[in-house]
Amino acid sequence: MSISKIQILALSLSLSAAFSPAAFAQAASAPASAPAPVASAPAGSSGTRIGVLNIQEAILATEEGKKEFDALQQKFSPKQAELKTENDEVENLKKQLDTQGSKLNDDEKASRARAIETKQKTLQRNFEDAQSEYQQAEQELANRIGAKMLTVLQKYAESHGYAVVLDVSNPQTSPVLWATQTTVITKDLVDAYNAENPVVGAPATKPAGAAATRPSAPSPKPATPSATPKKP
Repeated sequence: MSISKIQILALSLSLSAAFSPAAFAQAASAPASAPAPVASAPAGSSGTRIGVLNIQEAILATEEGKKEFDALQQKFSPKQAELKTENDEVENLKKQLDTQGSKLNDDEKASRARAIETKQKTLQRNFEDAQSEYQQAEQELANRIGAKMLTVLQKYAESHGYAVVLDVSNPQTSPVLWATQTTVITKDLVDAYNAENPVVGAPATKPAGAAATRPSAPSPKPATPSATPKKP
């Protein structure tokens, strides 16, 4: 098998459906314009080296990834605070209705219930809009870094004699049940990416073995009303 035609299997970024695999699949299938010289496999090997990679973790662990995802989180922090304020207001109105309901006449109780329902619907729309906007921005960021990472991956794999690299980000699409640590190249790929894509003022590198954490989407998700109004 020629490693100039490296096969990247099951390349799927499935972070709650936020990372789209489309751009990665396209980049993986595109032929290299100028393949790097192929390194020979280590002595005594069968000539077919297989590497294992968690590309989700690799993207988030790069200096560029940490910086860009942190900036994205900061960008949406005001919206998170706004949603929390709206949610707290709805919850307080519901508690008031629950507490004072027995003292209110039917008209007043119905009026308050309608007001809560209106605010609940507005909150739900605001939450869904913010979540959609965040996920789109997250997807675009992941695809941009991921496309660059595939270029780095091909160079790394070819120069180190890998014929196949398996992505284990999603066990459902790439059910690798076991792999020796000597085949895991996630950290090596991150180091290679950082070397080719230096970031000014990059955050401190995490200790070896530390798992990358995906930034959270805007929150909180509106709670279902406990009084008369119902979630749309």
